Amino acid sequence: MQGRFAFTIHPTDISFVHRRWPITRFIPERLTERLVSVRRPFKVSDISGVQSAHNSAAGMLVAIPLTTRLWHDLPEEFLVRRVVEAAQEAERHGARILGLGAHSAIPGDAGREIARRVGIPVTTGNSYTVAAALEAVIEGARLMGKDLSRARVVVVGAAGSIGACCVRLLARDCHHLVLVGRRIDKLIELTDKVLLETGNLCHVATDMKAALPLADVVITVSSAMDAIIDPADLKPGAIVCDVAIPRDVDHRVARFRNDVLVIDGGLIAVPGSLKLGYDVGLPPGIAWACLSETMLLALEERYEPFTLGRDITIQQIDQIRALARKHGFRLAQLRSFHRPVSELDIHRIRKNAMKRLEGS
Repeated sequence: MQGRFAFTIHPTDISFVHRRWPITRFIPERLTERLVSVRRPFKVSDISGVQSAHNSAAGMLVAIPLTTRLWHDLPEEFLVRRVVEAAQEAERHGARILGLGAHSAIPGDAGREIARRVGIPVTTGNSYTVAAALEAVIEGARLMGKDLSRARVVVVGAAGSIGACCVRLLARDCHHLVLVGRRIDKLIELTDKVLLETGNLCHVATDMKAALPLADVVITVSSAMDAIIDPADLKPGAIVCDVAIPRDVDHRVARFRNDVLVIDGGLIAVPGSLKLGYDVGLPPGIAWACLSETMLLALEERYEPFTLGRDITIQQIDQIRALARKHGFRLAQLRSFHRPVSELDIHRIRKNAMKRLEGS
């Protein structure tokens, strides 16, 4: 039987609103945000073409018309109600599981409260997001000729659910880990857990701007409202895997730093002929890992809350990796600021990094 799923999206900026309601171009941005915030979540498109050797799945995108700024500014209970309404909309259209995208995965104790209030299971997709981010980092390190076991690896947003799980998995092989976050108590709690699990002692920092210039590899998974990593922050030859939506790395890095590799993290090639039915800025056949997790559960007809809350287990990562292999989901070709990364790009980055280091 064909799996049925839904996935929430929301505008990262006001351009989504302008595309949907062109008249809002003539209204001040803040007023536009407030006007659309009263709109209930709605179905945007049908998702088709998800086809593995074992099953097929069909789904839909459900939009919650709240910009990133509003996800930060509005009361928690209001945000929870909007996500619950999105789940109800998905259920009305026949979905049997809902994936929570981007900021909609944060309120209500990272989906737990939403799961208690709705009639279909929900998942944040964060298990596959972690798996995909680590695969992308490993591939980026291979292309750039870096040994991860010796590299200085900085995780920005380390205390969050995705960041913490990345840290715990990286600590098995990486011996120079720096955890960056706003709350030092949460970072210290994580270092204690890592020390117990792996014997690896991590460093902690609350000053991201001091930690980044020393990093060989950066994984950034903050929930910031705007870009937080600037061109001047990065070491020549650095690899940056940006998993955040909206992105953490400023677009100016692409323009001014031809000596660093920035990877758009968490992108998956989906088997079949995937069509999202709406332009979310992804190339054909490619989906975010969080959306891919929802697809995988639908293909398996495992209608259960697979990833919820802020504690992701290693077992969940292993399970979702196994499902991805079974159904033919794989890491997409590395992309940087929405462009594919070629061997020639890597050669140029490495050459420019060497020149910059020799001249410094």
